[in-house]
Amino acid sequence: MSFASERLAIVGTGLINGSLALALREAGCVGRIVGCARRPATLDRALALGLCDEASTDPAVAVAGCDMVVLGTPPGAVGEVAGRLGPGLAAEAVVTDVSSVKAVVVDAVGQVLPHMERFVGGHPVAGTEHSGPDAAFATLFRDRRCILTPVASTLPEAVARVRTMWEATGAIVDEMAPEHHDRILAITSHLPHLIAYTIVGTVADLEEQVRSEVFRYAAGGFTDFTRIAASDPVMWRDVFLSNKQATLEMLGRFTEDLIALQRAIRWDQGEVLEDLFTRTRAIRRGVVAAGQAYVRQPDDPLAKEP
Repeated sequence: MSFASERLAIVGTGLINGSLALALREAGCVGRIVGCARRPATLDRALALGLCDEASTDPAVAVAGCDMVVLGTPPGAVGEVAGRLGPGLAAEAVVTDVSSVKAVVVDAVGQVLPHMERFVGGHPVAGTEHSGPDAAFATLFRDRRCILTPVASTLPEAVARVRTMWEATGAIVDEMAPEHHDRILAITSHLPHLIAYTIVGTVADLEEQVRSEVFRYAAGGFTDFTRIAASDPVMWRDVFLSNKQATLEMLGRFTEDLIALQRAIRWDQGEVLEDLFTRTRAIRRGVVAAGQAYVRQPDDPLAKEP
């Protein structure tokens, strides 16, 4: 089974939905793409970049006549936006989303969306620290994981349709329960972002002279690790508030481990440090071997950024 869509709507025209549009165009499996965003200027840019063929700021107008709808708004807005689709949404249309939290989103959409059995929660585990239409590029999802989170009422044919859409972009598709997704992503994605934001915040609180020296002598480790602190603040605000329980659980575990590390340094426990670094190096190599370490693609428009 291969994916084909005569008319697809991307509600939100940022990095993820924009890259999805470009990837589907490149695969030759989509006809017309309709873009939807709050600001006309954003839609003008999306049209100029070829992310969509037509556009509207009204979600109901944008989805009219579409057989596939992809919600790409911040998690906190997905429910409200889904509620505005109703007047224009075809009964046979499949709706999915790209939010990095799932349980809250599935619940919010379920309260407002007609034909909830045709909604399939989705999360492409790919991205960069950049946002907006200009950040989009066609190979973003190639060989990356995409997680679908259907529930008991979801139609199997809707799941199959969303699966083939993501496979057309080159993604590797998995399925899991929304709650399980949120617990896994709390440690693999949400906690690292929280730590990166915190480190940069610590730098911001340093006295001016020290802060300027940090900027001047920032080594690769600092710049690489804090890259994700440049991510969309609205989206990540919503992520942490929407996945509060799992994030707090993982943050608690991390805090305990950090205190143990602090103790090892204080008491010159070199063997403890070496054992930790040896184990974590092996885990990091496993992540790279699984193909999930972020590497800029050659056609990433921001690949040449320092």
